[in-house]
Amino acid sequence: MFDIRNNRDMRKNAKLPKVLGSKIQNRRKEVGITQEELGHRVGISRAYMGYIEQGRYAPSLEVLQKIANVLKVKLKLF
Repeated sequence: MFDIRNNRDMRKNAKLPKVLGSKIQNRRKEVGITQEELGHRVGISRAYMGYIEQGRYAPSLEVLQKIANVLKVKLKLF
């Protein structure tokens, strides 16, 4: 049987990549580096970095940790 509460949880979780991407983008701009530079330092393409910031893709924990290191923030801040 379909449970509407689970559907709400799914919609809430679908917003997480967008929220995460926005936080990464804001911090990147504070630090003053481009998507290309951040991607290069993390070891991913500028396009993939852009997709992460747009919330189109959620990075792996490994990539997220590298992003946090480059941006000099603790992973829990994301």
